Amino acid sequence: MAYAAGQAARVAWYFGQYALAARLSGPAVPAQRRPAGAATPDTRAVLAALRALMERDLANIEAGYYRMPHDLVPAPGRVLADAAAFFADLPAVARRRRERSGTEVRRAPPPGSERLPAYYRRNFHFQTDGYLSTRSARLYDHQVEVLFGGGADAMRRQALVPIHRHLAGRHRAACRLLDVAAGTGRFLTFVKDNHPRLETTALDLSHAYLAEARRRLAPWARSSRTVVAAAEAMPLPDVSQDVVTCIYLFHELPRRVRPLVAAEIARVLKPDGIAVFVDSLQHGDDPAMDGLLRLFPVAFHEPYYAEYTTADLPALFAGAGLRVCGTELAFLSKVMVLAKNRLP
Repeated sequence: MAYAAGQAARVAWYFGQYALAARLSGPAVPAQRRPAGAATPDTRAVLAALRALMERDLANIEAGYYRMPHDLVPAPGRVLADAAAFFADLPAVARRRRERSGTEVRRAPPPGSERLPAYYRRNFHFQTDGYLSTRSARLYDHQVEVLFGGGADAMRRQALVPIHRHLAGRHRAACRLLDVAAGTGRFLTFVKDNHPRLETTALDLSHAYLAEARRRLAPWARSSRTVVAAAEAMPLPDVSQDVVTCIYLFHELPRRVRPLVAAEIARVLKPDGIAVFVDSLQHGDDPAMDGLLRLFPVAFHEPYYAEYTTADLPALFAGAGLRVCGTELAFLSKVMVLAKNRLP
């Protein structure tokens, strides 16, 4: 009952903000710019799919794969402050969308950001400062939850199931988990809440986002660390990680970079380890959602997303020596479990 009440309030809160933002800003994509074949499911169908995700999330909790969300009842002050900041920033986001301005951060780059890869120096989602400021880091997770109607955390938590299964019977304090493109550390708070003695590393390109991750992971500071680095050049030893997670990164990578990241994941993964990949659906995964996949990169600055939706991910990972052990869909995401190919 607590879960049902908390998640119902969550969906109503974030879905309502999405609807209000659309009313205030106008359509995300004007009719003349809508791509062909972008017929989208109606609100009832989206809410039904979201409800199925929440039911699955609760079933995982009841099965013991992970605990109830640690912030099922969030602090009211922070929730209201995040909403106020979201709507205060909305006019700037709407302006960039109208102007199709996705590289504004390059005109006044924060100190040191000039050394970052060009593909990263963008206003992804048309958000202010891209991934390069403290303001963006504090607002990011709220923006994502509004986008997914309150379902973003529940989609991320699906990665906890294979992690639980892999760590069962192992000495947690002797195991290591690397979260690639960890961002604000949101996913790692769920990992640490369930496996507090597990050594975790949050790797990301953004100093600002990792500062937010350190703040969130402070209760587990003794077994958590952060590393500022690109996913395609990780400064970590070979075969050093029992689990590697990679959540919502590949759709924001150019095609040429994805194999490099896959190779790095394979390099740092132990022979008996697993990699857990969570990212957007691809075309054909759920035909009812294909229209949303065509619309998304136009509505939210995502220059590499369209190509991602047709990429052959099993072949990509196979090229790095990783095989797909399982794939499941979760609302607008897919969860893949990968393992190293065995040597002949």
